[in-house]
Amino acid sequence: MFGLAYSFLFQKENTPIESTSETSAVSEPAKTSLSGDQIIETLDCSGCHSVNERMIEPSYQEIADKYSDKDIELLASKIIEGGSGVWGDVPMAPHPQVSKDDAKKMVEYILTLKKK
Repeated sequence: MFGLAYSFLFQKENTPIESTSETSAVSEPAKTSLSGDQIIETLDCSGCHSVNERMIEPSYQEIADKYSDKDIELLASKIIEGGSGVWGDVPMAPHPQVSKDDAKKMVEYILTLKKK
């Protein structure tokens, strides 16, 4: 445990530090070529949401009925950063591993579920 910290503290100037999972920088989320509904299936969304029934959080259809295309940016940010207070007391967990583009695909899919 102290070996990594010790070697890091006493690394000579201008010498490369061996990269480990503890020293690697956090990278940006990777974009996928999946569709919005496919991205949703790869995440933990179904633990709190379903297409047309309220569970712990609102259904995708309820979300679609409340929001419009002008809210895509806002909702994509909520997927990535998490949120609370709009639908009740249970906060939505953040999903920082989701890229902004993929979060937008997810929102665009959800908005297609608006009741007609």
